[in-house]
Amino acid sequence: MSSNITRRTLVTGIAASLIPAWAMANSGVARHNISSFVSQDWRDHFDSLGKGAIVCDTASRALHYWNADGSDYRIYPTSVPKTDELTRRGYTKIVRKKVGPDWTPTQSQRERFPDWKYMPPGPDNPLGTHAMYLDWPAYLIHGTHDTRKIGRPSSDGCIGLYNAKIEELFQITPIGTQVRMI
Repeated sequence: MSSNITRRTLVTGIAASLIPAWAMANSGVARHNISSFVSQDWRDHFDSLGKGAIVCDTASRALHYWNADGSDYRIYPTSVPKTDELTRRGYTKIVRKKVGPDWTPTQSQRERFPDWKYMPPGPDNPLGTHAMYLDWPAYLIHGTHDTRKIGRPSSDGCIGLYNAKIEELFQITPIGTQVRMI
């Protein structure tokens, strides 16, 4: 018995074996969520939407936003605290918003980094272009000029967003919006 495999037969066989994989990859069905975002439902975190709701998911490094009537749901990639010791979890709310925030290091930051000093608004300010202050002292949702931080554990407790994304979120989030850090 002789085996006469031609180049054409080989190429045709390989192509035929790849079609199911190609069809599956292009079927529009998401098999893997490469961003690692876990979809959230506000009802799992709050009794009502109130003025709106934000869930900051430190595990998937995403901020989830719902407006007051639930018709607008958005997900933003974030930076999260570097360690569990710097991560505060629980319920809080937005109590103040500021365009062009200035920054003063906390006492614990000054102890760890004695060269850190007050910074006025500008391109070197770690709070970026916009900040939303929580009712927990020294915890904010803010922008960052250092885009390498997004998607990483890189903050001293705050949730950071790309400047363009914090500007968007800032515009649609009223003071009094409830926030949960998980």
